Amino acid sequence: MSKKITVKTLQKIKDEGGKFSMLTAYDYSTAKYIDEAGVDVILVGDSVAMVVLGYDATYSIGMNEMKIFTGAVARGAQNAFIVADMPFLSVDTDIASAVKNAGELIQAGANAVKIEGYSEYLLSVVKRLVETGIPVMPHLGFTPQSLNQLGGYKVQGKEQDASEIILQQAKAYEKVGAFSILLEMVPEKVAKYVTDNLKVPTVSCGAGKYCTGQVLVSDDIFGKYSDLSPKFVRRYGDMKSLILDCAKKYNNDVKSGSFPNEEEVF
Repeated sequence: MSKKITVKTLQKIKDEGGKFSMLTAYDYSTAKYIDEAGVDVILVGDSVAMVVLGYDATYSIGMNEMKIFTGAVARGAQNAFIVADMPFLSVDTDIASAVKNAGELIQAGANAVKIEGYSEYLLSVVKRLVETGIPVMPHLGFTPQSLNQLGGYKVQGKEQDASEIILQQAKAYEKVGAFSILLEMVPEKVAKYVTDNLKVPTVSCGAGKYCTGQVLVSDDIFGKYSDLSPKFVRRYGDMKSLILDCAKKYNNDVKSGSFPNEEEVF
């Protein structure tokens, strides 16, 4: 029987020069299968707002929804380390509220929380959460909750000054106790520079191969969600076609009278 992944497991992988895998999940059965596949970390991402609930952006989801999805994933995954996104505005009011919200995600079943962006205030939030016993993964580079401010889906840290800023932000988070740093849509050489200069593991979301971990949205790699096609996604399946095929066959069988048959009734 496999052992539960912890922050110490992930740090050991970094220290030994290894790699770990990370995928999103939002429901019990998907989390169960991803866990059985041996994926190390499951992210209950606020991307659920788009791929499950049909919103245009991640900032459209709140704490109530995140707690429900986190609980479902936690009931499905036995071994994977579960990270839950702190949704838009769940951190920004005051430190006490941020601690309360993070604590509720932990109570729902998460092992850690992820916080987008950087500021002196967020630095103090991360410090307080760590002091409270809540592991935190800060999220730097492209931060989807700031889509309106960033002006779209744009690669971050392309200039030398910007890459230095990302490193300094990552180091500041490391200093206050963050267990890992997620880097999204930054150039590969920048992600390598940051990874090489941190003690804690980094996670790449479209940030190249040199980070300790890699994360993708599961609905993207399964070929289920087709509204966006990020450059950095590798599709491993075609669930869209599978679902369409099954639904069409069922529809035809019902309308032709061939479902249910004699073996499918009481």
